[in-house]
Amino acid sequence: MAHSTPAQIARQDRIEALIGLAAPLLDVVLAVGDRISRIVEPGDNEYYPIRPGGRVALPGEPGYDEDAGFLPPEPPEPPAPSA
Repeated sequence: MAHSTPAQIARQDRIEALIGLAAPLLDVVLAVGDRISRIVEPGDNEYYPIRPGGRVALPGEPGYDEDAGFLPPEPPEPPAPSA
């Protein structure tokens, strides 16, 4: 990798300083947006986990059913009481 010239280093330092100054403002913007989205729509009905618990057929794969929706895995049955 080629060495940076003094002008490039100075420009990089200025850009990094601007990013450092803007970071808190951007954090506030993200936090306010998150709060507003939670107030406007508290429950996200279209949300599904990126990695579901089991194997899920994707569109175009055998076993995919558009009308089935995404159902959570059933909990395991409790063990039978011992006598």
